[in-house]
Amino acid sequence: MITRITGIVTELYTDYLVLEIGAFGYEVLIPEFARRQLQSQLGKEVSLCTIQYIDGNPTQGRMTPRLVGFLSAVEREFFELFCSVDGVGTKKALRAMVRPVNEVAAAIEDQNAKLLSSLPGIGPATAERIIAKLRRKVPKFALMVSQNIGTDAEQTVTRDIISDTFEALLALGHSESDARHLIDTVLEKGKKFKDVQDVLQAIYYSR
Repeated sequence: MITRITGIVTELYTDYLVLEIGAFGYEVLIPEFARRQLQSQLGKEVSLCTIQYIDGNPTQGRMTPRLVGFLSAVEREFFELFCSVDGVGTKKALRAMVRPVNEVAAAIEDQNAKLLSSLPGIGPATAERIIAKLRRKVPKFALMVSQNIGTDAEQTVTRDIISDTFEALLALGHSESDARHLIDTVLEKGKKFKDVQDVLQAIYYSR
């Protein structure tokens, strides 16, 4: 099982990229939200977290191994969760994921079937199944910071700080939606935060 791949982005298309590693070029499928993040990385080295699946019809003997790539392990985790819903699967999830993970997760948590059913290939019935199965499993993904290219360690620290800040705001009496809004507001400014106190100060002093 290939879980990570690192190479030079030599080609970038609508639904896949080519990663050059030594003398080989590897085709890696990517959802639309990841493609937008990778547009500025053409000609640069990137490291992608991957899942591998077999595409094709076993009765016809045409089975092809495929790689799907993401910029972080948490994006990959959400994608696998999304694929687990009956009637979704890898191909449909690849087509559907045109919005960032945190936006899709927030829609699931808020039971926003209208937004979910607007995703390519996801109709009203599938949207309701997604909400029913995943609503209680997605809060941490709704808190994700929009990913920038960076190390896994940097991304993990940021996610931990944001998650802890969310819990702190709930303890201070804010609703979940209000807490998310306050966090999003300060994150939009692009500042990096070293700890929860740093985020809370930015929230309250900017109001």
